[in-house]
Formats: sequence, C-alpha cells, structure tokens
Amino acid sequence: MRIAVVQLAADIDAARNRELIAAALAELEPRSTDLVVLPEAVMHDFGRADHDLSAAAEELDGAFVSSLTEHAARLDTTIVAGMFERTDGLPYNTLVVVGPDGLRSTYRKIHLYDSFGYRESDRLRAGAIEPVTIDIAGTRVGLMTCYDLRFPELARALMDTEPVPDVLVVPSAWVAGERKVDHWRTLLAARALENTVYVVAAAQGGDRYTGHSLVVDPWGSIVDEVRGTDTAVIRADLDPRVVARSREVNPSLANRRMRST
Repeated sequence: MRIAVVQLAADIDAARNRELIAAALAELEPRSTDLVVLPEAVMHDFGRADHDLSAAAEELDGAFVSSLTEHAARLDTTIVAGMFERTDGLPYNTLVVVGPDGLRSTYRKIHLYDSFGYRESDRLRAGAIEPVTIDIAGTRVGLMTCYDLRFPELARALMDTEPVPDVLVVPSAWVAGERKVDHWRTLLAARALENTVYVVAAAQGGDRYTGHSLVVDPWGSIVDEVRGTDTAVIRADLDPRVVARSREVNPSLANRRMRST
C-alpha cells in the first residue's frame, strides 16, 4: 500500500482550510498513492475552548466532503480526514473515508479529550463504541482518532475484527505541552508493536499542536516522521510481507489469553 501523510495547521476558517488541503495535495501525482491521511479537525480547527463547534459543523454531503471527493477523483486514491459532523445536538468528531465516488465510511471518535485540563465533551459528542475498519486497495485498515491512542482497548478491538487490519490510521490534533511529543511517539510505537500492525499518524502542526506526523512499522520502528510542526507531506510503502513476518516472529495476537469485555 502506497500512502501519503499530510501535516498542516488548520484554521477556524473552513474555506481557508480547503485551500490549505488543496495546496498540500497538489504535491501528489495522480495514481501515486492508495491512501492519503489528513489530520483530525482539518475541516475546521477546534479553536478556543469557548468556540462554538456546532455552528462550524457540516453535513456529510457538505462542502468539505465534496472537496475531498474531487481530490480523491483527481488522484485516484482514498482520503481519510477529520471533520465535525452536524447533528441535532452537539456535533460528532468524525473521520470520513472518501474515494473518487464520494463518501465510503465514517468513524465517530469514541474517546473525547477530557484530559490535561481540556474538555472536548463540552462541545462534541462521543461516537458509539463500534470499531470501524475498511478495505482500501486490498488492505484492511482500522480507524482511530487522536485521544483514542491512549486506550489500547480500541486498538485491540480493531484487531479482533475480521479480516484483521494490517494498518491503523490515527488522524490527530495532539495538543502541545510538556512531554507531549514523547507521549505521542511512544504510544504510536506501542500500538504498532503490541498489535503487529503499521500505524499511520497524521497530526496537526502549527503553534498549538505537536506535529511530528509519522509512520511506524509492526516492529515498532519509525519508517518516516515530520521532524517538527511545519506543513509537510511524507510518503511510505506499507508492505504486507512485513506484517506477516512480524506476526510469525511475534505472535502476540494469537497468544493472548485475556480479552477486554
């Protein structure tokens, strides 16, 4: 699987964000990728803690998904990106999976970021506890969002689906702070190593977030990483033979004797 990971800093201006995404994706040639991963909340940033996200939220057939469909069609690829999905109440923090023909799947963030003095649940609603996977170019891919990374139960629940994913994608807006880059890199490596799976993490950059978008292989080694918070695109080839070999040498999934309920 050929992937591209886009790091950028979103704004609270949705039209401006669509321009930023278009500029980043302009680096990619048609049919050069099977999957492009954008950050969490790339449609519209979280903004200040009192910023009304209900007013910013869009329908799944709105301008954001329509623009991603156009990009996916031009590139002949699948795009995963984060948005705020409109409801009758608080919006969902939703990942959309978009192909050349439009919306393919969604994942609504399960674990809201009520931590480190922040309360995401004041402005957004949590999704149902339903692990979401999707086939992309013949590879099974599991979906997680940002703070979900701190809960290994979700990654394991994804690994309990059939067919078993070879890739987990984690679009994020990982808030900057003391030791936060260390947390980010450690948790991504742990999820990859303990589940013998590739982990692909697209992070927001800029002043508020850690950046450091990266790809980790099933051995827990970093394949590539954006070293900092600048806008960047990194590419990688994810080899299913690496996944198979790691599961042969380290059959931790097969050897489990305890499961979460």
